[in-house]
Amino acid sequence: MTDLAPAVARVTDRIIERSKDSRARYLDLVAREADRHSDRSFLSCSNLAHGFAAAGEDKSAIATGSANNLAIVTAYNDMLSAHQPYGRYPEQMKLWAREVGATAQVAGGVPAMCDGVTQGFDGMELSLFSRDTIAMSTGIAMSHAMFDGMALLGICDKIVPGLMIGALRFGHLPAVFVPSGPMPSGISNKEKQKTRQLYAEGKATREDLLASESASYHSAGTCTFYGTANSNQMMMEMMGLHMPGAAFVPPNTPLRQALTRAAVHRLAGMGRKSEDYRPMAQVVNEKAIVNACVGLLATGGSTNHAIHLPAMARAAGVILDWDDLSELSAAVPLITRVYPNGSGDVNHFHAAGGMAWVVRELLDAGLAHEDVLTVSPGGMRDYAQEPVLMDEALAWTSAPAKSGDDTMLRPVSEPFQPDGGMRLVSGNLGRATFKTSAVDKERWTIEAPCRVFETQEAVAQAFKNGELDKDVVVVVRFQGPRANGMPELHKLTPPLGVLQDRGHKVALVTDGRMSGASGKVPAAIHVTPEALGGGPLSLLRDGDVVRLSAEDGTLETTADLSARQPAPAPAAEMGMGRELFAMFRMSAGGAEQGGSAMLEVAGL
Repeated sequence: MTDLAPAVARVTDRIIERSKDSRARYLDLVAREADRHSDRSFLSCSNLAHGFAAAGEDKSAIATGSANNLAIVTAYNDMLSAHQPYGRYPEQMKLWAREVGATAQVAGGVPAMCDGVTQGFDGMELSLFSRDTIAMSTGIAMSHAMFDGMALLGICDKIVPGLMIGALRFGHLPAVFVPSGPMPSGISNKEKQKTRQLYAEGKATREDLLASESASYHSAGTCTFYGTANSNQMMMEMMGLHMPGAAFVPPNTPLRQALTRAAVHRLAGMGRKSEDYRPMAQVVNEKAIVNACVGLLATGGSTNHAIHLPAMARAAGVILDWDDLSELSAAVPLITRVYPNGSGDVNHFHAAGGMAWVVRELLDAGLAHEDVLTVSPGGMRDYAQEPVLMDEALAWTSAPAKSGDDTMLRPVSEPFQPDGGMRLVSGNLGRATFKTSAVDKERWTIEAPCRVFETQEAVAQAFKNGELDKDVVVVVRFQGPRANGMPELHKLTPPLGVLQDRGHKVALVTDGRMSGASGKVPAAIHVTPEALGGGPLSLLRDGDVVRLSAEDGTLETTADLSARQPAPAPAAEMGMGRELFAMFRMSAGGAEQGGSAMLEVAGL
């Protein structure tokens, strides 16, 4: 086992020390739950009969407690391309459970919204808090206390973090995440990006744009760019919660089916009645959280996880902050470039060596913890292998010795850049995240007068009017969790990219989110404290000079803010169900703490 890199060891030790009390409280809760709900025998006959009334041939096994009963918590719907393949999973998983003497039931469903559909429109304001809703829905599914393990079916942006947060509150049970894989590659990402910019400039029609987008997002499976959904899958591998190599195997293939079958068999083998009991609370610990952070940085993953990782960690009693991410970023080299950080998508990444390559490189360099418990019996080293079918049987082989494409995947010894893709910037405008991996280094520092906006639509209109055709820092405020649910502002990328291509110095500063697919424009996002409630962004005025620098980690203005009054916040909007989430907005914590209302109210 390779010695751990000093920075990784230092950050891990700091997180362990900081989390000592909260982690102990969490583990105490899990131990109490394991004692109180050790099996279904504590349920009354009436309770139990309700639980297996419709279980058909599995009734006897569930009634007598003679087999591990697995909960399936599914995010299936057939509007999301990534989740459409889940439709038939439950009936298949029940058959595979019986193969090893177990049973399975669909414990519940959780909502799954698509940011790609709601992007730039009213529904996006429900997006972040859908994560809390998913976590609570997971809790409801598991509250029947009928189960000995959890199979968690989810992939996309808020769905995996929500399932994780909810499942961790039942951490006395083992858990496996079951993905379904990415759709086949469509048109080239460069071609898609070009059409988007042409449309932003009025040089392409809506029909042209729709044809381009339809050629990109075209079938069942996860979107193929390396955004939040695919970063989720990477992190589940790095935390040891998948079957090894399951992340990027295409849907509806024999190998994908074999991996799902293996996940069911493995989950049945980790239950409380087995000799290899692996409760989720022991798999998801401080070291696993650090491994997820390292994977995110080494692969240039989604900035959304600067919010999701602290929230998931809190659910396990672990306290993670942006200083931890920033210090790890300084020590972890960027070894992959997947669109929008490169030209190829996750299918090309997987073919070039994929997660098996990444895990091996990080372990061999001492950048990830090898001494962790995983759902795979051999531990983290198992994830340095890739799954294959040999004579129709599932097997694993070592990662390739060399990268299949060194424009996409490189060894730690020859990285794309010496540090990870995410940096903390801070100053008199607050603390924020800057994703460097997709931005050319000559644009890491921007200093220019600002234009202040309160909606994406206002930015788009100013762009169309030619008001932004200059060096400018675009500030979009009142986009934080408490203001309007912290929507992604992905629609800003094409017009700002056009301004940058015209030779202007351009940057974005916002207390909102940018998509995991955000690209080449320098941006300080998730600014905290947010503008609502008097955060510094509420004090900015048009023309104030703002300096954003990933090189020295600054986010500041030269203007004197001390005598100014905060700008009034826009009135809360109604419609598209936004009013139903008012209680979440009122209670939400800051972005650095995960932007969750549920975790704040629960005192986690």
